[in-house]
Amino acid sequence: MSLAPGLLRQLDDLMREKGGANRSQFMAEMIRDQLVGHRQWQEDREIAGTITLVYDHHKAHLQESLTSIQHDWHHLIITSVHVHLDHHNCLEVLVVRGKAAQIRQMADRLTRIKGIKHGKLTVTTTGKEF
Repeated sequence: MSLAPGLLRQLDDLMREKGGANRSQFMAEMIRDQLVGHRQWQEDREIAGTITLVYDHHKAHLQESLTSIQHDWHHLIITSVHVHLDHHNCLEVLVVRGKAAQIRQMADRLTRIKGIKHGKLTVTTTGKEF
């Protein structure tokens, strides 16, 4: 692979900042990251990941909506963690695994609930591809 000198210099700078061992290993990590990101859009591909939610637990009907949606998609949820950030705010993390399309649908439904302050789906690999 060949790169323009300026791009190569930037790559080497980034590698050093991130503590990369060598250029080949660093490039392989970047390629894997792109492949994992791309696979979340392949609907039948199995993915794993987390859905992170921050919300005010005092918001009316929010807890019931969260529970209902999680029961609808129980087969995709491996486990969950619930943390009280302060008197009002909670952080909930769902560890999920399943078909990409279903995971995205569940994440979309959860993050659209009225009262969710922030929600994010983070996708990773199941490890089978690499």
